[in-house]
Amino acid sequence: MRILTRRLLVPGLTALALAATGCSSSSHTGAAAPAGATTTASADDTQQLDVAAAPLESSAPTSIARTRSGKGQPEKSTLKVASYDQAKQRAVISAAPQRRTGSPSHSPSHSPAPDKPVAVGDIIASAPAPGAPNGLLAKVTEVVGKTEHGTEVKTASTTLASVLKEDKADGKVPVDPSSVTVVPLMKGVNFSWAKGDGLHFGPKGAKLPLGNLRLDVNAAVDTAKDAPASAGASVSGFVQLAPEVEFSYDGSKSGGFGPSSAFLGMSGKWSSQWALQGRAAASTGAPKRIPFAKLHSAPVIQVGPVPVVVNLDLTCYVQVEADGKVTLDVQQDVKGDFRVGGSYAAGKGWSPVSTSAVHSTPVTASVTAAGRVKGALGAEASVGLYGAVGVSADFAPYLRGEADAKATASSDGKTSVSGAWALYGGFDLSGQLHFQLSLFGTPVIERRIPLGALNREWPLASGHAARQ
Repeated sequence: MRILTRRLLVPGLTALALAATGCSSSSHTGAAAPAGATTTASADDTQQLDVAAAPLESSAPTSIARTRSGKGQPEKSTLKVASYDQAKQRAVISAAPQRRTGSPSHSPSHSPAPDKPVAVGDIIASAPAPGAPNGLLAKVTEVVGKTEHGTEVKTASTTLASVLKEDKADGKVPVDPSSVTVVPLMKGVNFSWAKGDGLHFGPKGAKLPLGNLRLDVNAAVDTAKDAPASAGASVSGFVQLAPEVEFSYDGSKSGGFGPSSAFLGMSGKWSSQWALQGRAAASTGAPKRIPFAKLHSAPVIQVGPVPVVVNLDLTCYVQVEADGKVTLDVQQDVKGDFRVGGSYAAGKGWSPVSTSAVHSTPVTASVTAAGRVKGALGAEASVGLYGAVGVSADFAPYLRGEADAKATASSDGKTSVSGAWALYGGFDLSGQLHFQLSLFGTPVIERRIPLGALNREWPLASGHAARQ
């Protein structure tokens, strides 16, 4: 995992749980293609394309897929996008580099069979290339001419429907945790991960399951001015996530004029253990939201011969609402799974998909003095294609306490109570679908479609005036 700049002091635990959304609407039911599945074609020339992680290429520029002159099925090309000028929408297309086979001293140099030159009407799809960090999906509108680096062409934006046409594709691809770029915005945040070709260990030797990201946090938040030194406010704990990209496209019944159905989203399992302690400073006006880490990944999924670039962005934050009177000490374990995305059906348009199962177990809890406090550790997330946002979500798991005296409780059932008090866990969800989902070749969304605001809350511990 790449860790970039570090600065300032972090408050609060992430919700890398990203989109552990906790609500349910439309559902995508396609099954992922089995590992090693091959592309198949039916009598009507509709192909079932495998969906898998794109193979790593050791040499740049990057291979492309193209549909020649806008006709036929997509095919792997030996051509490359050598460079791209986004402002002018011009690309330079070059031939594949030569490869040497056999004995170095006796065998001649060999290269793949020459590909036909790029032509007007060609649809090209490329993984990230120089000048196109989010990949390229474009139609060739003019061949400008030869350069020392290849053939320069003018391009125009296009859609996945123009390259996938009447084909089908459906699958899930795990996100390689080592490909995630992390930008800590404050101190007190540690990252660890594990992938298939080696194990990386979390803090204190904790071994991670393969494919998981883990974020550990131990940081201060603003403390009430009149609080004693022993009541300094802080957030600590960890969150663990194994995300997968979901992609589906079915153009078999559309006659090549866009998909009859489509889906783009993210799913996975997550777990966390975190604690909120001390007397947080009183908040005035809107709750103060403090971002503490940004994460980005641009996984390339291979849809048959077509490289599809998915962009994932996540900004983690802590948000505290308090009256400056309550001293809180609560810790909880949370586990769940999530699925968030957009689902398209011809004649119905796009609809949000958002589901989650969440289980929370309090470990210890105590509240001192009268007042209220709510601490949220959330994430603003977005999922899209080729650099355009398609789905955004804001998920904020929280702890909330109310009290008019002092109370303590623990998971072994022992309590000590004087006065009425209660502690709750919960989460808030909001988000929306964006018009950029038209990249699939569907009608443009004229307005953003909200996921729908959702709040779920569950009791962690409570007590009354009786004393044990």
